[in-house]
Amino acid sequence: MSYRKLGRDTSARKALFRDLSTDLIISERIETTEAKAKDLRSIVEKLITLGKRGDLHARRQAASYVRKETADEETGQDAVQKLFDDIAGRFENRQGGYTRIMKLGPRKGDGAPMAIIELVEADE
Repeated sequence: MSYRKLGRDTSARKALFRDLSTDLIISERIETTEAKAKDLRSIVEKLITLGKRGDLHARRQAASYVRKETADEETGQDAVQKLFDDIAGRFENRQGGYTRIMKLGPRKGDGAPMAIIELVEADE
């Protein structure tokens, strides 16, 4: 199996994708490099599939990966609750393809190709 190392060791790469996937669940749209967005897509799609399954084991599997951050300040809902209660319900009738990557062009500082990764609308 081949994958992108992104100039990081294993633990730093895992931490990066845990943070990015949590941010994407919370804000539903983030801007990052194309390479990170492409790798992040498969992780988030698997998390949403866990959310659609909805049982206790799936919730614990998602909670072991996603950071314990508050997604909604008013309700006190964390990222796992948002994943299982809001996001999974939206994609109930969809068989995969929950994210979209839109290319932005090069970053000003170093010319790295940038992209926006976001969750698609449920009715598309």
